[in-house]
Amino acid sequence: MKLESRQITENPMHIKRASTEKLREIFGKYATQQINGEPHMTSADFVRSFLGQSYNEESTKLIAGIADTSKDGLISFAEFQAFEGLLCTPDALYKTAFQLFDRNGNGSVTYSEFVDVFKKTDLHAKIPSKLDGPFIQLYFGKDRQRAINYVEFSQFLHDFHEECAMEAFRLKDTSGSGFISALDFQDVMVNVKKHLLTSEVRDNLIAVTEGHRVSFPYFMAFNSLLNNMELIKRIYLNATGGNRLEPITKDELLHSAQTMSQITPLEIDILYQLTGVIHQTGRIVYNDLSNIAPEHYIKNITHRLAEIKAVESPADRSFMIQMLESTYRFTLGSVAGAVGATAVYPIDLVKTRMQNQRTGSFIGEVAYRNSWDCCKKVIRHEGFLGLYRGLVPQLMGVAPEKAIKLTVNDLVRDKLTDKQGNIPTWAEVLAGACAGGSQVIFTNPLEIVKIRLQVAGEIAGGAKVRALSVVRELGLFGLYKGARACLLRDVPFSAIYFPMYAHTKAAFADEEGYNHPLTLLAAGAIAGIPAASLVTPADVIKTRLQVVARTGQTTYSGVMDAARKIMAEEGPRAFWKGTVARVFRSSPQFGVTLVTYELLQRMLYVDFGGSRPAGSDVAKAKVDMTRVNPDHIGGYQAAMPMLNGIETKFGLSLPRFSSAVGLKGQAS
Repeated sequence: MKLESRQITENPMHIKRASTEKLREIFGKYATQQINGEPHMTSADFVRSFLGQSYNEESTKLIAGIADTSKDGLISFAEFQAFEGLLCTPDALYKTAFQLFDRNGNGSVTYSEFVDVFKKTDLHAKIPSKLDGPFIQLYFGKDRQRAINYVEFSQFLHDFHEECAMEAFRLKDTSGSGFISALDFQDVMVNVKKHLLTSEVRDNLIAVTEGHRVSFPYFMAFNSLLNNMELIKRIYLNATGGNRLEPITKDELLHSAQTMSQITPLEIDILYQLTGVIHQTGRIVYNDLSNIAPEHYIKNITHRLAEIKAVESPADRSFMIQMLESTYRFTLGSVAGAVGATAVYPIDLVKTRMQNQRTGSFIGEVAYRNSWDCCKKVIRHEGFLGLYRGLVPQLMGVAPEKAIKLTVNDLVRDKLTDKQGNIPTWAEVLAGACAGGSQVIFTNPLEIVKIRLQVAGEIAGGAKVRALSVVRELGLFGLYKGARACLLRDVPFSAIYFPMYAHTKAAFADEEGYNHPLTLLAAGAIAGIPAASLVTPADVIKTRLQVVARTGQTTYSGVMDAARKIMAEEGPRAFWKGTVARVFRSSPQFGVTLVTYELLQRMLYVDFGGSRPAGSDVAKAKVDMTRVNPDHIGGYQAAMPMLNGIETKFGLSLPRFSSAVGLKGQAS
């Protein structure tokens, strides 16, 4: 049972109810039966057509029975709307499971109803359980005539699967020794606890036991550990102060787990054995826990506009695929950069004019008292569009600038990230520095044109300056004037910015490592403050070198010459001119750029078989994102996650068709 791609949240109560009019319109599209002039859905209409699931005929009737509260084999619009409302409640998973077993719709589950449904599940087919033992009698009575209500059934369902696991152990332990073989352990886990196993855990079930026999306490602790992985994550974050990248030892995790009575030393031992056979290290980080934690039936999932799998496996990655991956990231970076640049361009213009204002050449030459005064005067004398002078060449330049910066940072980080998904701080700094250095070859020519256009409006009555005329005047080598100062600014900026952004984003992420767009924006803006302010002196020098000095103004021959003359004529404060405007420009610009870049990766995801881009967090949900039904609105966004949860939380999967051919044959 695979989860459909719809936008839901950690709490289904956050899903907004759909309007009656829209639900009625969608209901009419799928309903094929008319009863007394009113449309109704059959079981196949609801499950196969609307939900798009290939359950076999018997399972289809069971699933449809969850919404069909009248149990007449048809779903009316009132029932369709009522189930949509149920899916928006905070306990939707348990209510959905309850209605699956409440076959007659009277608000309680009898023993016969439970047995009737359970015998149709894959779990019973693989490991036949005793359905008349002491555990069943405790809930349904010795004569099994007692019916249990919703809250009692929710507890029963929670405990029943553990009873199934113990029953499976007893069936394998034919001698009653309290031990089973490693192969029997693997067999039980794969058949009974399959929903708790990630691929890493499933592939190492024999290795973690070292081929030895498995005792009953070890078996129970192993299952308890997998059930409690979300609690283990909290214990880890408590031990590291919220740092997801800090490796910790077994003793450190045990110390943090002391207040959690449900986590035992044996479970911690198994955790380190399991991570040890997978990664062969004596310490764990948060990614290790994420790799072995069972999949949640609910994830923070964002709508995908496109989902493409370029290769079937990492082994299929060719040079051409890697080039396509770089082109993909470059394209998204271009769009993100253009959005960020446009959002803050007026601040950038004010910053440039403030930095170009010289106080040592002419007395009384100061045109602007401060950044706000500069903004007002630009609007007064040049109009509102004056704040966007030079935007076109900026947008032409920002595409390669931000794109190459983001792409190189991602690529270098990929190369320096270990198999566990961790990257040391020095590697983050190096990746950022490489990104900053690589962008200069693209950005310096466009930036010098932009700056000259931005300051052109300061000369009243001057001839209109156009980008093409500036390019002709400068020539090829002139376009790289101030490139050393540009390197002096961009390399440290990116070396500071990208590591700080990565760590700030991680600090703002939820317990699943997921970032809401607002936290991405905040992380990008916060990281930009120290990065932008600390490199302002280099930015001032670059601006002075790239702007044409007017008659009587000081000219500069290079970086060191500019630094000496600015210091001598204007003092050290001149190096920090425009700092506030620069921070107010760079901080939100990079915030907008990064949030756009990462959201684009979420919406337009392409799997090239390499490491996942930083922004594609939602892809970690390991769900089937290939089919998106726009008719799954309101609570129905959570319909398949809830049905998926009946399997992944309770292990109760219902049989499906083995192929699309079977589906078509039954449907016809």
